[in-house]
Amino acid sequence: MALPYRALATDFDGTLAHDGQVTTGTLNALRRARDAGLCLLLVTGRELPDLFNTFADAALFDRIVAENGALLYCTASGRVQQLAPSPPDALVTRLTREGIPMSVGSTIIATVEPHEHAVLAAIRDFGLEWHVIFNKGSVMALPANVTKATGLVPALEDIGIAPEQTIAVGDAENDHAFLAMCGLKVAVSNALPSLKEIADVVTVGARGDGVAELIDQVLSGTIRRKGDEERET
Repeated sequence: MALPYRALATDFDGTLAHDGQVTTGTLNALRRARDAGLCLLLVTGRELPDLFNTFADAALFDRIVAENGALLYCTASGRVQQLAPSPPDALVTRLTREGIPMSVGSTIIATVEPHEHAVLAAIRDFGLEWHVIFNKGSVMALPANVTKATGLVPALEDIGIAPEQTIAVGDAENDHAFLAMCGLKVAVSNALPSLKEIADVVTVGARGDGVAELIDQVLSGTIRRKGDEERET
């Protein structure tokens, strides 16, 4: 049976993983998806070294969009493509001087609430065209045009798959952009209400269980969008 979609793009924390851990059942579901011909893409706010230190099975994915869209990694070749400029030294210096707990990637500056106020003040004072993105309790600062969607576009182009042929699944604020561009928008059951509202499908299971549930339904041809029952009556 030909699958209606060619790729699965999934967020990591809170979607695939719980506290950074992916269960064996979820990993097996991802392998079933690959065996059935689905390309797998991981779309995460994490920096690559942090992801690799946390997730030993990243090689299951054909491409990894990291730093919330600022970095693209090809698992087969090891090629890393920086998609956005590095953070200004002055911004990093100021936040360091102010004692803001943060991690600085190739582009991203990541911290936690309530430090978004200090980050926004610094961005304003330096006149930077940057924005702050939330991921539940996490806070990410990036150039204004960088989102998970802008990172997913070149990832899909790399493998020759259109957004309409792609399933996107997530759980938080920063997942809105890449879900909105894809052919099937899926929210796991622990997702924020705002993400569930735009989703075509909301899983019964939470996090990785929801992703495994989704994969099994796609492979069996039983996936149902919200409102299918009403349309059939």
